[in-house]
Amino acid sequence: MKYGKIISISFIVVAILFLGYFAKRKFYDPAAKIRQADKEIGSLTSKDDIKNGDIIFQSSISAQCEAIRLATHSEYTHCGIIFKNGNDINVYEAVQPVKVTPLNKWIARGQDVHFVIKRLKNSSKVLNENVISDMISEAEMMKGKKYDIYFGWSDEKIYCSELIWKIYKRTANIEVGKLQKLKEFDLTSAPVKKVMDERYGKDIPYEETVISPASIFDSELLTEVYSNKKKYYANKNIFS
Repeated sequence: MKYGKIISISFIVVAILFLGYFAKRKFYDPAAKIRQADKEIGSLTSKDDIKNGDIIFQSSISAQCEAIRLATHSEYTHCGIIFKNGNDINVYEAVQPVKVTPLNKWIARGQDVHFVIKRLKNSSKVLNENVISDMISEAEMMKGKKYDIYFGWSDEKIYCSELIWKIYKRTANIEVGKLQKLKEFDLTSAPVKKVMDERYGKDIPYEETVISPASIFDSELLTEVYSNKKKYYANKNIFS
């Protein structure tokens, strides 16, 4: 009886170690993340499901992203805009600094390689070659600018959703997402208060104009093109 118990316990321990090793390889190994991203991109490109001007969203892991998630009540805390250059697919994003990132590396950097791609509903009519060219030019003008940790509305520094909103507004006269004031967000949780205190101290700019990733994500002008959300939540349930 004791021998059988030992075998059962040993089996459970081996199973846990195996699952832990698998989870580590799949979700923490950078090379494995790139391979997973490449696989999904390959599936999308084979069906020509990635277009210039597509907007891509992900969940990121950092104190700031956690604060953004709580303040906006959205899991999506970072976003970028996709442009193709021959066979290369890149994401213009506002990090530190504003830069161009290959799509596979951008996807792999997100939490559990989860991402969602959205597209302007009438993009085939609105985003013609001239507009796309203007959008790329606008994005190039922003490249190299420092990331704006204070979420100001000037062009001196830029944050992720601001980059996308301004590109669409200035080149296609389209407002993807509703502009809000900082005071309209949920600023009550401890992580949000901590970030706000670190950034602003007592001088919180409640009247500052802000565009959040959540507001762009929820825009009625956009339609979802692709999401690996089912895979993401299945993986979270298995390995959490």
